[in-house]
This record gives sequence, C-alpha cells and structure tokens, in this order.
Amino acid sequence: MLGSYRNTSQPSKKQKEEKKEWLGVSFKPENFIPGLIIGFIFGLFLDLSKPNKASTSATKRSNLLSSKNQRLTSVADAADEELKMVLVVRQDLKMGQGKIASQCAHAATGIYSELIQSHRSLLRQWELCGQAKIVVTCKNLQEMNKLKEAAESIGLPTFVVADAGRTQVSSGSKTVLAIGPGSRSTVDSVTGKLRLL
Repeated sequence: MLGSYRNTSQPSKKQKEEKKEWLGVSFKPENFIPGLIIGFIFGLFLDLSKPNKASTSATKRSNLLSSKNQRLTSVADAADEELKMVLVVRQDLKMGQGKIASQCAHAATGIYSELIQSHRSLLRQWELCGQAKIVVTCKNLQEMNKLKEAAESIGLPTFVVADAGRTQVSSGSKTVLAIGPGSRSTVDSVTGKLRLL
C-alpha cells in the first residue's frame, strides 16, 4: 500500500522534461526578441495611460529654464471670474480680413500649444468659460511690444506670430500678439483701452 502511494505535489520526471522542453523553446531568440518588443510596447501603452511623474518633473525643469513660464504664476486671480484671451492685431500692416483671421488663428493655437505642456489647468478653466477670444487693434510694432511687456510683467502668457511672408506681409513681420488666457480684469488692465477690430 505504501509502495503504490505517489506524492502528487512533486512533479514527475515526465513533467520536468516537458517543462524543460517548453522553457527551451520559449527562450529561443526567434521567440524572445518579438516577446521583448511586444512587452515594451505593452508597457509603453500602460505608462501612457496614467499620469507620468517623470514628464511632470521634466516640465517643471523646463519651466525653471524658461523665464517666460516662470512669470506665469497665477493668471486666474479669482476662481469665479471668467477667463479670456485677447488677440492684438497690428493696424500698420494693412492686412486683409482673411489674413487677419489666419494670423489670429495662428496666435490662438500657438499660445494654446505652449500652455498645454505646463498650464493645462489654466486651459481647462478657460475652456469651461467658453474660450472667450477678443480681437483688438494696436497702431504698430512698438505698441505691440509694450503690450507684450506689460502682460508678461503681471504674469499673463503671451505669444507673438511672426509671419512666413508668403502673401501680404514681409517674412518675419510680427502680426498678432495673443495675451492670455487670464482673468477678465487682469487682461483688461493691459488691453482694456484698445479698440475692437
């Protein structure tokens, strides 16, 4: 009776040989390399699906290096106040309506793409407020530069469009200045006296 008893928790020699054979097959280079690649891609997808601490710290480091981003502290002063963006168009360039529309689109998307990396919560708040955009005019480049400096000095984000020069204005001409998004009162302190387009 004792001789016929077999411990089922211990693998038999046949099971050990099958296991060795399976391991030998699975660790061949033609199986290992694709598995490694698939594992890497799967890990990348998992990593992208959650907030990445490394990219957050990299963003913080790039913010420290950029003096423009350092000044972007708290542009939404009051949580209950609506946010807006103002697009300042130069009058002296005498651009046509289509050109102005195109340059304003460049300014809005340009500032948005800069802020999406470092100030995503500001953009979300602006989106919840309806993404208000106001278009005003300034006389010339000197006035545009003064507005840019004034906005940056109080922590508002700015973006200047430099035209490619393919149509109505010469290459490198600064056509539109985007200011904000920021609280309505803060943005108005810089652009409130400018004439609507």
